[in-house]
Amino acid sequence: MKPEVPPTLLDEPNTDQPSDWALSLSIPADVGHRDELRHYGCSPTGKDSPEPALNPHWASFFEHIGADGFADLNRRADNLQRQVRDNGVTYNVYADAATGQQRPWALDLFPTIVSPQDWAHIETGVLQRARLLNAMMADLYGPGELLKRAMLPAALVQGHPGYLRSMQGVQPPGGTWLHIVAFDLAHGPDGRWWVVGQRTQAPSGLGYLLENRIAVSRQFPQAFADMKVQRLAGSYRALIDGIKRMAPEGDNARIALLTPGPYNETYFEHAYLARYLGLTLVEGNDLTVRDQRLYLKTLKGLEPVHALIKRLDDEWLDPLELRSDSTLGVPGLLQVLRAGNLLLANAPGSAPLESSAVLGFLPAISRHLLGEELALPSLATWWCGENAALREVLPLLKSSVIKPTYPQSGLETAMGQSLKARELDEWSGRMVRHPEDYTVQSWLPLSQTPTWADERLMPRSAMLRVFAMADGPQSWRVLPGGLVRLAPRGQLIAAMQRGGSSADCWVLTEGAVDRTSLLQSAPSTLTIATQKRSVTSRAAENLFWLGRYTERTENSLRLAQIVLNHLGGEEPNSPALMAWLSATAREHSLVLPDVPDAALSPRVFARSLMAALSPPPGSPQAAQSFSVGFNLRALKASASKVRERLSQEHWNLIERTEAEFARDCKALSTDAEYATAEALSALQNASELLAAITGSQTDRMVRDDGWRLLSIGRHIERLITLSRALMLGLEHDCLQDAVGFESVVALFDSTITFHAMYQQRRDMVALIDLLVLDRDNPRSLAWVVHTLRSRLAKLAQSATPQDAELARALPDPNTWVLTELSRAQAKSEGRWRDLASLLNACERAAGNLSNEISRLHFSHADRQNKSLGA
Repeated sequence: MKPEVPPTLLDEPNTDQPSDWALSLSIPADVGHRDELRHYGCSPTGKDSPEPALNPHWASFFEHIGADGFADLNRRADNLQRQVRDNGVTYNVYADAATGQQRPWALDLFPTIVSPQDWAHIETGVLQRARLLNAMMADLYGPGELLKRAMLPAALVQGHPGYLRSMQGVQPPGGTWLHIVAFDLAHGPDGRWWVVGQRTQAPSGLGYLLENRIAVSRQFPQAFADMKVQRLAGSYRALIDGIKRMAPEGDNARIALLTPGPYNETYFEHAYLARYLGLTLVEGNDLTVRDQRLYLKTLKGLEPVHALIKRLDDEWLDPLELRSDSTLGVPGLLQVLRAGNLLLANAPGSAPLESSAVLGFLPAISRHLLGEELALPSLATWWCGENAALREVLPLLKSSVIKPTYPQSGLETAMGQSLKARELDEWSGRMVRHPEDYTVQSWLPLSQTPTWADERLMPRSAMLRVFAMADGPQSWRVLPGGLVRLAPRGQLIAAMQRGGSSADCWVLTEGAVDRTSLLQSAPSTLTIATQKRSVTSRAAENLFWLGRYTERTENSLRLAQIVLNHLGGEEPNSPALMAWLSATAREHSLVLPDVPDAALSPRVFARSLMAALSPPPGSPQAAQSFSVGFNLRALKASASKVRERLSQEHWNLIERTEAEFARDCKALSTDAEYATAEALSALQNASELLAAITGSQTDRMVRDDGWRLLSIGRHIERLITLSRALMLGLEHDCLQDAVGFESVVALFDSTITFHAMYQQRRDMVALIDLLVLDRDNPRSLAWVVHTLRSRLAKLAQSATPQDAELARALPDPNTWVLTELSRAQAKSEGRWRDLASLLNACERAAGNLSNEISRLHFSHADRQNKSLGA
């Protein structure tokens, strides 16, 4: 007999009760798994067969949706995915530095709901475990009683690659080793909550769960408001306030968030958290150590950092004392910590606590250190390094999970029930040969929570990650919510790396909802108004190159359009124009160096240009191509490193421009005639999107020192490009040709202005007046140099006085005279000698300025008083 298939939204309802609707649209949980949607009781007739009913909190949720609201769930699901996409929420499962591929964050429409009774039990157990793990850290790097009493095997601590002997004897501020601890919980078939694992080095999820909360609560605002869902902001505020109380500088402490960088799988979360908490987002090379203190490299110099929230594992923190190949950490950081000049959250050295093998020893350790039984049990766990445990667990492998004891070992997790008899024998053999490398944990069927898919309520296995956050010395509070990870339908493991998704977690309360806001703990308006936002040297450098690549992309787009229009046009082109087009295209890397000149083979030149626009990543041509597509990818890479400073619309435009141009170039026809038209269309589309990006940079960014460097980068690139293009025009004598004259004016993006002022005149006096001297034309050399001088003067007032000297080193447009520049000499003397001299001076000055900006603001290599590892 086939199981009854639930109706879908297309079927006519036979009830107006939302709870009945929900039951009729839902599929029961798999056998052996707890059904979070339903509870079962005796039927009204007293028979043993159970009749399902909605759990009370889910009944309340669907009552707020209403029977008519079910027809709206597809629209809400679409809105949710659109919001995630528009907000740029990503999880880079296999982030690749070359391609920058990102996976959109997967979020389900429905939250997971936790009752007040369940949460009270979870909160008690998690707080106890946070105290326990902190006490274990204090013992492991202090008196070592746990090892002396053999309550914890030395192989799991001192034999663990994450145990840091350099932390022995360190006393962290406030005696708090762990400021943020995460626990992965499973809800068993019997209704009990079990600890499956714990994360202490740099637990992820605090940013994603915030985004989940905002996105899902917007889809169900009435239910969220009326069901008394606990808010999250109070816990974040308590974390920051607690760090300030314990940091060396107290309430005046400067806190930064240390990230591995944009290629890390959870970088979105790092940028999101830094923005939400008001912290400076830094990478390792933003920081330096001087005299056993930590400093942030900014445009104004070195500024002290008193507390650091790290988002990378311990082994990468300090290349002097840990992994010597690490480029993510800060040389000398551990010495700063030992000197007591830094609060590091979390303190390094907690990696052994993350091993699953430790879970089996926690009950006895809790009794010893706390004098308490564990309120929240762990799943039964055996470390195979003990002979008795190995013998006990080998017959149980089929119903267990085999895990590596040391994560760095490279061993994978295996589900016993998915292994065949031969595979089980092979695993048993490996475990007998190297027992200490393996830990076995009993398998628990995860509870299944309702999700929305295919117009039905589909059950999916869920695991809940909850967080304990320090709010003072050796004091913690549990964030009333968490990150729910959902396993793909039909799979056993809930992990984002294996294609899982996430859900919001609504913790209900019977009391008052905590409506604390982060704004309540913010500095006064007067304090904020008198402070200037620091710009790190790394952010400044990336903003500088964001400006340069934006301008470079714009110029290469315009030049590619000019070249293709001329080579594909019907009017004859002069040899001088063809020579200028060939030389300028090569200068901008639009074609490879060995391609014949346009005059020799226009078709080959055009095809080569189109092929180089955006070759597929990994192809042989991609390694040699530095054309438009390369510039767009470089623009995106620079922007990704300062994403916290860009608006979401700005970032979306950058992603869209790069993706659409690559797609359009990939689809170019093999027919030369059609390909030219398609390429011009792709270039025009990219040009229009780039105009919007330029608008975002010009009018939608705060004009601080970071923006000034972005603008300086743009104008340095513009000065180099236009000076060189005009110089090539003089060298190839194309300005004497009407079509060549128009092409040069078009590259300066000044065609409309030129004809409005000079109609059809095409003489050098008019060209020099508009493209070199006109202070009202943003594409003239005089305007560009004047703007650079202005930006540098402003930078000198707020950053370093040396910027004023850089401004004075630029050519002075006030000394440029039209009659001298437009005077033609004999050809033997160099026909436009004065103009050529000025153009060379501008190009040379722009290059020198770029080098001096880098030396002055980005390297800090000339600073004195370096300590070891600075």
